[in-house]
Amino acid sequence: MPHLVFLCTGNAARSVMAGAILAAHLDDVEITTAGTHVVEGMPMSWRTREALAGLDVAAPRHRSTQLRDPHVDTADLVVALAGEHVAYVRRTHPEAAARTGTLRRLARDLPATGATFAARVSALHLELIALDPWEDVVDPAGGDLPEFEECAREIHALLHQLAPALTDTV
Repeated sequence: MPHLVFLCTGNAARSVMAGAILAAHLDDVEITTAGTHVVEGMPMSWRTREALAGLDVAAPRHRSTQLRDPHVDTADLVVALAGEHVAYVRRTHPEAAARTGTLRRLARDLPATGATFAARVSALHLELIALDPWEDVVDPAGGDLPEFEECAREIHALLHQLAPALTDTV
């Protein structure tokens, strides 16, 4: 069972959405959500909660968490919601750079078959990839409910692409 850490800025919208959506659709993955600049212990925003409800998903126990060493140390993959989050991991946890990529890049590039999960992640050489603006899932913070709903739908679609690659098929 791979351990995925979903990472955004405040751990109040994008990473929460990604973790909750994947947890609702995939049982054999351990999921942690965290942020790079977090006010600890805060619930998700009402807009995040409503956007998830529109997808029949909930995360009632969520409380914001700052990314910490144990999250990174035990993660098989850190899934960042924007390039700035990958850059943060590269700066603060360089040992995890090879296991850290954006959701968009991973959804596009992580193969679903051919080797173990760890080998498929390693073969991407994520630590060497230059980060591009196309990789960002736009932060809905400051927006109204429609922006949060669009973000949730986008994350759902990207996770649908990524899900087949999250097993240890050989």
